[in-house]
Amino acid sequence: MNRIPCMEAVVAVLESEGVDTVFGIPGAAILPLYAALQKSSIRHITVRHEEGGTHAADGWARVTGNAGVCIGTSGPAGTNMITGLYTAMADSIPMICVTGQAATSKLHQEAFQAVDIVEIARPVTKWAVQLKEPAQAPWVFREAFRIARSGRPGPVLIDLPIDVQRGTCLYDRDVDAPLPVEAPRPLPKAVRKAMDLLAEARRPVILAGGGVIIADACGELRALAEHLQVPVQVTLMGKGAFPEDHPLFAGMPGIQTQTRWGNAAFLDSDLVLAVGARFGDRHTGDLDVYRRGRKFVHVDIEPMQIGRVFEPDLGIVGHAKPVLADLLAEARGRSGPKEPGKWVRRVSDLRRTMTRRDDFDDVPIKPPRVFKEINEYFGRDTTFVTAIGLYQIWSGQFQTTYLPRRYLVCGQAGPLGWEVPAAMGVKCAHPERQVVAVVGDYSFQFLMEEVAVAAQYRVPFVIVMINNEYLGLIRQAEIPYDMNFAVDLHYGEGGIDHVKAMEAFGCPARRVELPGDLPGALAWASAESARERLPVLVEVMVEREANAAMGPSLDAVKEFEPLPELITADWSD
Repeated sequence: MNRIPCMEAVVAVLESEGVDTVFGIPGAAILPLYAALQKSSIRHITVRHEEGGTHAADGWARVTGNAGVCIGTSGPAGTNMITGLYTAMADSIPMICVTGQAATSKLHQEAFQAVDIVEIARPVTKWAVQLKEPAQAPWVFREAFRIARSGRPGPVLIDLPIDVQRGTCLYDRDVDAPLPVEAPRPLPKAVRKAMDLLAEARRPVILAGGGVIIADACGELRALAEHLQVPVQVTLMGKGAFPEDHPLFAGMPGIQTQTRWGNAAFLDSDLVLAVGARFGDRHTGDLDVYRRGRKFVHVDIEPMQIGRVFEPDLGIVGHAKPVLADLLAEARGRSGPKEPGKWVRRVSDLRRTMTRRDDFDDVPIKPPRVFKEINEYFGRDTTFVTAIGLYQIWSGQFQTTYLPRRYLVCGQAGPLGWEVPAAMGVKCAHPERQVVAVVGDYSFQFLMEEVAVAAQYRVPFVIVMINNEYLGLIRQAEIPYDMNFAVDLHYGEGGIDHVKAMEAFGCPARRVELPGDLPGALAWASAESARERLPVLVEVMVEREANAAMGPSLDAVKEFEPLPELITADWSD
């Protein structure tokens, strides 16, 4: 064993854990780690705000499946990371945040930028720990990666006092390796019971949540659905777990991000096999409506998730991949592949008839038209990133997704400003991919300084802005209160000139006000971004007070545009 600076051992651990890019901001209390990082193969991206760094690490993690890393100094650097830690915790994203800290002898003396970040971060992390001894450095980081990836994935915070960072430890990278991560299998009796319930059901659906994507279980999901001829629905976090052009795709149920036919199919179902879904309130709405008339089988890797929102008829604890594989094996052992039946045809008819319009030619542009053009221009392998607001709800309702880890959204926490740094993280992880951030004007303004980071490091992606000059989702939420208060962002000749703002960062941008100009603008942005190796903005001026379809329950979603008639055929069993 060689005695080396303990921060060099930490960097060796990062390299062996598959980390090739970290996001952060150096400061005096974290410089020993940066000194070691400088000698490594790891690329460092200097962000403009630590929250932006966490979201970039988050985006990197979502598309790689590995733990993203964000580094900052002491004090406000750590507190600035809290929103990113909460976002990763809520969406089950593995991430390691590293903070510098004052010397251990000064922590009780209110030293400059000394804050108890471990206690602050504890509620929004799987593990928050302060390194106490240099000899523990490589093992604390090994354990951090294991915890971040294990069970329901999530973030870890490691706090590094400056005096501990300066210490040495015995370390040999040749005898060190990542710690194993368990993928728990389900109990065979539970698998058989689930198949019994599926066999008894006349109108079953499989509901794929984000856990299917995290577990890389999309192949097993598709094989099971095709063998049983059971329609598949997705939650918002599960978007991409099942190709949306597949004959068995049954849409997305929900009260905000949803398809009309997805809600109709769910309400017609009599059994729901939910895999890796947490039954979030924007998905379920009124639980009495959501649960009425159907049984539930809930599969989750985290035992405490089962029964957390409501009690299922059967709970199965296990990693989504082996659970789906075991269900498929049990199904094959019972019978050969099934043929599409009346229920599959019913869902197909709902899909054909219960649509929403997206072909509007109105001026100002109606938001659904923007997503029609996005769907038609960008290829199946494009990775989309979006955050929270009316623009994200329209995105979830109208955008089509075919592959896992290609539609990224901060589903539970919903922090504004997430898209630009997350898109940057995605592009750093997969430089070969087309990356598109769908943003609102207000969300863009939250962390727009991160555009400068992408410009500095030549990280190209396209930004499509849905600009209604409003806090649109809150304006719509205010309608029942008979008010339109504190949500209008319009001033002067159109508020912020986002084209000029992008140009100030050294990036191209274009404003679109006519629907016919959208295809050309998207083509221009895609080509310009690839040519200049820069983020490029298409700012789309849309109808200011357009509303998105939503409601309190799956059977009470209010529509704001004319709709085709419902089908009247008799599909009763």
